[in-house]
Amino acid sequence: MTGKGIDAEAGRRERTDAARNRAKILAAAEGIVAAQGVQGLSMAEVAAAAGVGVGTLYRRFGDRSGLAYALIDAREREFQQAFVAGPPPLGPGAEPGERARAFLGALTDRTVEQLDLLLMAETAGPMARFGGAYDAYHSHLALLIGRLRPDADAYCLADALLAPLAAPLLAHRLRGCGMAVERVKSALDDLVTRVIG
Repeated sequence: MTGKGIDAEAGRRERTDAARNRAKILAAAEGIVAAQGVQGLSMAEVAAAAGVGVGTLYRRFGDRSGLAYALIDAREREFQQAFVAGPPPLGPGAEPGERARAFLGALTDRTVEQLDLLLMAETAGPMARFGGAYDAYHSHLALLIGRLRPDADAYCLADALLAPLAAPLLAHRLRGCGMAVERVKSALDDLVTRVIG
């Protein structure tokens, strides 16, 4: 084997090890957040739970905030894959109104699942909620609304449907007001019916 082949082999092994470490770190961090909340997410505790050095954690994620964003990103990719290419009614194959209802219900569950992490992310700055995932949600809903009501302002209506799922508002309703998640979902279903007819 040439020197170049050895380097390629070492590079593949390193990428495999890095991917395995990343998965272990994210699993450990998810476990800590589930048990203790975001406030319990310390780099030292995550490193110990994952069986890696603290330096590895800092090199890969930068800081606690970077680790939190990685947790959000991993779950976000799964969610987007589900509504873009998963089975109906969330994915393609169902009629637009049914897909919009399924999407908002699934987004409610997805937001509740990582509410503390999303609160941290969405309140990091005045425009922190927008861009990235929000744009994907908005485009998806605007497309569904446009198919059902070509005459409507699908752009603004998509914002109206997403507004109740802002992490700070949802946390206030669920935790501060004691509202049940099912009540939020029911109201969103009603809102979809009123928006799309």
